[in-house]
Amino acid sequence: MPRPDHTRALHAALVIAARGLPVLPLSRTKLPAIRSPHRDEPRASACRGECGRPGHGVYDASTDPPRIRALFAAAPWATGYGIACGRAPHHLIGLDLDVKHDADGVAALRALCGAHGFAIPDTITVLTPSGGRHLWLTASGPVPNSAGRLAPGIDVRGEGGYVVGPGSRTVAGRYLLAPGTAAHPLAPAPPALLGLTAPPPPPPRPGPAPRHPAEKRAAALVRFVLDSREGERNGRLFWAACRAYDAGIGEALAPALVTAAVHTGLSEREAAATVASADRRTGESARSRT
Repeated sequence: MPRPDHTRALHAALVIAARGLPVLPLSRTKLPAIRSPHRDEPRASACRGECGRPGHGVYDASTDPPRIRALFAAAPWATGYGIACGRAPHHLIGLDLDVKHDADGVAALRALCGAHGFAIPDTITVLTPSGGRHLWLTASGPVPNSAGRLAPGIDVRGEGGYVVGPGSRTVAGRYLLAPGTAAHPLAPAPPALLGLTAPPPPPPRPGPAPRHPAEKRAAALVRFVLDSREGERNGRLFWAACRAYDAGIGEALAPALVTAAVHTGLSEREAAATVASADRRTGESARSRT
């Protein structure tokens, strides 16, 4: 014979499903009641119910009464039910306001509303056994799950998540509709709140590390040589090589300067001789200054 808690949970789940919200049976621990059919497979399965068997968590959730009855029949130990969030057409959002572990989600939401200038409309509200509450809101599209990101004590149940439905019994106690909220329509979430639930943007990808001034100087000297026109190639190469040796980077930059000069039309021998001449010139200048 079905247990009273199981029967009550099934009846409540069917009532909620009639409002277009998909449901699934839960155990007393608030976890999906039906174990995965893939649990004994050697590899983790990515199946989300395509196999046709129950036991895929929130992906089992349905609004179809025969399907819901079959799910509960497969889990006679279920004493509660979950309501899948993020599904079309309502894209349900569950604001889970916790009031334990030194966190007061109700007060935190009130402060959030004041700080960002929005108000939570009247909507279906569920009282939790711990003294907290769940507020049900809708959105135009899926909203991500988060825990404590809005504020300490506020969790968001969105796409891929679920909230425990009113009429469920868990090890902590019973979930109940808040008085006077059962007849409320599902209220749309304020846009400001939806903006706060959006995930933070990804960190910017690191760009190329800033070049050392000596690297910038070297690149500029090579470009100076590459921009040479006929009649000025030797002069530009000699000037660039002198500046490179003056800066202490002549020996390292000499091959690149020679290659650049060859690209402008000088022979490799001629370019190498010009760079060597710059080396001697800057060396003599340095000796004359000492």
